[in-house]
Amino acid sequence: MSKHNKNRGKKQNLKSHPSKKQGKYFEMITPDAAGIDIGSQEHWVAVPEDRDEQPVRRFGSFTSDLHEIVDWLKKCKIKTVAMESTGVYWIPLFELLASEGFEVKLVNAAHTKNVTGRKSDVSDCQWIQQLHSYGLLQGSFHPQDEIAILRQYWRHRENLVRYAAAHIQHMQKAFTQMNLQLHHVISDITGVTGMSIIKAILAGERDPQKLAQLKDRRILNPTEIIAKSLEGNYRQEHLFALEQALEAYEFYQKQIQTCDKQIEQYMNQIQSAIDLEKFPLPPAPKGKRKIQGNAPKFDLRSHLYRICGVDYTTIPGIDALTVQKIISEVGLDHTAFPSEKHFGSWMGLCPENRITGGKVKSSKTRKVVSRAANAFRMVAQTLANSASSLGAFYRRMRARKGPAKAITATAYKLARIFYQMWKTKKPYQDLGADYYEQQYKERTLKNLKRKAALLGYNIVLQPIEEAL
Repeated sequence: MSKHNKNRGKKQNLKSHPSKKQGKYFEMITPDAAGIDIGSQEHWVAVPEDRDEQPVRRFGSFTSDLHEIVDWLKKCKIKTVAMESTGVYWIPLFELLASEGFEVKLVNAAHTKNVTGRKSDVSDCQWIQQLHSYGLLQGSFHPQDEIAILRQYWRHRENLVRYAAAHIQHMQKAFTQMNLQLHHVISDITGVTGMSIIKAILAGERDPQKLAQLKDRRILNPTEIIAKSLEGNYRQEHLFALEQALEAYEFYQKQIQTCDKQIEQYMNQIQSAIDLEKFPLPPAPKGKRKIQGNAPKFDLRSHLYRICGVDYTTIPGIDALTVQKIISEVGLDHTAFPSEKHFGSWMGLCPENRITGGKVKSSKTRKVVSRAANAFRMVAQTLANSASSLGAFYRRMRARKGPAKAITATAYKLARIFYQMWKTKKPYQDLGADYYEQQYKERTLKNLKRKAALLGYNIVLQPIEEAL
């Protein structure tokens, strides 16, 4: 045999046997996996090469095209699908695939983008399929379907509240342009007094004294101050803008009421987690208002207690509206997060220790867009003057690290308390600020004794009064 033939045989032998390293680190875990790159007008789908003569196909974004994707995946005997998308283009296909029995994962584009040489949609879907078959992709959190529906209702309601708030600003702008200072002498121009005065102005009343007589008895400022604030320049163009803003505000208020009815009807359909006859809802904690300005008019706290099985409003600073925001985002199943630390990390509330060479390079929290995290942060800010143990914790952290880090640390503590109640279904028992301060004192003294013992000393603690 010639030298050329010998070398040729060696090359063929090398190709026919994959390296041990490749077999060790790239073991296929899910062979029935597909990858989809979602776009606004087209979707690229990739399946294993042995499932079809054309393993990569392009589909449109119409509903009929989505059903073609489902039929093709079933034909190729696919069981699990990973998709990458931006915006909300993934929702229709995700819901359709889930309803057809596929295991669907929405993956983070940051987990796959840092690979060179894959810039087209075709190679993207193939790369997603390959990574998913090796089990290297982790799906984003998605709550169960009943909570996903509730979340959609609640997010829509938040948008309506935001739209209504914008028109309140438009009314205040019209007042400022006419030099009417009503929004400076009453706390809310959309309350009983404010709406009565605005409607009277639009009806043609210009006398400040008559307008001031419309004030509610709960208004603290006297009639003379209110009348003085209503002396202005009632120009026609500003009155027209005020009228338009009022009509838009009232329209969105009606939309919010309709949305609240829909939310209440849907919450009645959610299965109960507790028997209200055996375990009735305890009285509302002291110091918490029953109805806030933007809160639904129905008994939201009772509904949340029934479907959650525990009253989260026992946590200081958290009311029913906040609980609804959090539950709409995280769902009712705590097993989606293995521990309270995973829960806090998912929301970006805990430090992210970046360690290189045995040194911590950074411990900043991750930048995460989470409505649940924002809710916990808002609650943390309200604890500045609270007499609870959480309030004492916030004040101590603020003195040490400043307000910003204190808010994040307190929000993380609130999230861990929420997770424990979520898991154990036991109400929160606050022991008060004095108990927290005593615990902190004992912990500090214990650390002093430990440090002294490491230096070879023994500390004898004695109160200052006894020492004198």
